[in-house]
Amino acid sequence: MWKLFVGPVVASVIVLTLVGVLGGMSAIMLAIFLTFLEVSLSFDNAVINAKVLMRMEEVWRKRFLTWGMVIAVLGARLVIPVMLVSIAGHVAPWTLLVMLIGHPDGYTAFVEQAAPIIRAFGGAFLMMVALRYFFDEAKQVHWIRVIERRLAVWGRVEAIEVLLTMCAVLGAAWVLPELALPILVAGMFGIMLFIVLEGVVHLLGASASALAPSGVGLFVYLSLLDVAFSLDGVVGAFALTTQVLVIVAGLGIGAYLVRTLTIFFVHRRTLTTLMYLEHGAYWAIGALAFCMFVSIGHDLPDVFVGTISILFIGAAYFSSLRESRLHPAATL
Repeated sequence: MWKLFVGPVVASVIVLTLVGVLGGMSAIMLAIFLTFLEVSLSFDNAVINAKVLMRMEEVWRKRFLTWGMVIAVLGARLVIPVMLVSIAGHVAPWTLLVMLIGHPDGYTAFVEQAAPIIRAFGGAFLMMVALRYFFDEAKQVHWIRVIERRLAVWGRVEAIEVLLTMCAVLGAAWVLPELALPILVAGMFGIMLFIVLEGVVHLLGASASALAPSGVGLFVYLSLLDVAFSLDGVVGAFALTTQVLVIVAGLGIGAYLVRTLTIFFVHRRTLTTLMYLEHGAYWAIGALAFCMFVSIGHDLPDVFVGTISILFIGAAYFSSLRESRLHPAATL
């Protein structure tokens, strides 16, 4: 089972060697830091992806590691941020790409300018992901019972997650009145994207005879979910360095490790044996969404945000182990 990690390790060594040849030891250390940053910010993404992959055929799991990596590195961590910055800064995407390659300092300035809009979009999308999970009246297993049971009851209120996410977007727009309209538009796009994706996945998966289209739908869903998770890391990466090669290398290695970890979770049936791990991941997603909204007006260290995610998942992991010892039959 651990052979799954041979590919990421070999690829990491090759990429870091290339980075070292072109940029020296300092570039290697920076790429390694960005790798750890990406893994810490996206560890909860691995857990959620594992849940979705359990519904997919093996062929689509392999495509998640192959085709999905191209989308993850080039799309989620390069093209999509460029498009968001282009919209927020009213600059042509091609101009930004040229600036990214030839004048990275100028591109970084645009990223910093567009950061509130990027975070509003990602925060709204991720908040919808978390709230949809907790506001589910059919949910029977609860980790933090005193809170999760009440949230499940409130799930009877139609579209309550949309209402709360819209309130968060409005609050962010109120804090920064000079960017109120772009923040509102970005937040609404995040909400609408989640609703559309949920509808497409349910539509394609509605028929048992639609296995292949369902695989396509879930693959697209995972790819766009990865985009939302990567936005915070991309903004943080450009705040640390303007070296595009180092950013793509560090975040790309991290994305590969996270995806391999996802496949590992699926093969080990981790979400079945560790019953609260999924809950911890969704709490981490909610915390990440909250941090993205807060960071619209106040900068938060990426290390702090990543630590919160790891704490939630770590607590859920140990709670799951304790539950499996006390009630072994419940985790089978």
